[in-house]
Amino acid sequence: MKIIGVGKNYGENSNQKPSEPIIFTKPDTAILRNNQDFYFPTFTKEINFEVEVVVKIDREGKNIAEKFAHKYYQEIGLGIDFTAKDLIEKYKAAGLPWDLAKGFNGSAPISEFIHKDKFENIQNINFSLTQNGTLKQSSNTSQMYYSIDSLIAYVSQFFTLKKGDLIFTGTPDGIGPIAINDRLEAFIDNQKILEVNVK
Repeated sequence: MKIIGVGKNYGENSNQKPSEPIIFTKPDTAILRNNQDFYFPTFTKEINFEVEVVVKIDREGKNIAEKFAHKYYQEIGLGIDFTAKDLIEKYKAAGLPWDLAKGFNGSAPISEFIHKDKFENIQNINFSLTQNGTLKQSSNTSQMYYSIDSLIAYVSQFFTLKKGDLIFTGTPDGIGPIAINDRLEAFIDNQKILEVNVK
């Protein structure tokens, strides 16, 4: 399975809308399931949290038309895209790939998934993240520059999407650093569906 990430996809971000989606990938070893603890690695001094809505692909497809993209997933959840800030700034400055700053072990905690029929409109979902009980990120999927269906259509031009692939759809404003002993909790509306303790 693949983990596909999207950068700069929220209208509230200070960045202007990209001319096309910004895509990166993480290996499957980045996944943390079942509220597993995250262990702060030794190769970085600063890791930022980025809460995101995650889409789970449930059938294979490539070159998918946007109008048919909704047929390729049934469930969504939340994830945290942990990013080694010091590394990514170094790589960006040198024009190098982001892989080590984004794809390290445990950098993609994910929640359980919820059937999309539970929502009136998946492009109108409130989600948020707290750090040690303090609200840090809060937004709505309506603020995406590129909708879930348009992301699926775009990505499928380059990668064949397969059952079990995950798309992290971008993060809103409010990202910040984590520290050992932090507790991160992520919510859809008022329902907590993900918790990560930093060790």
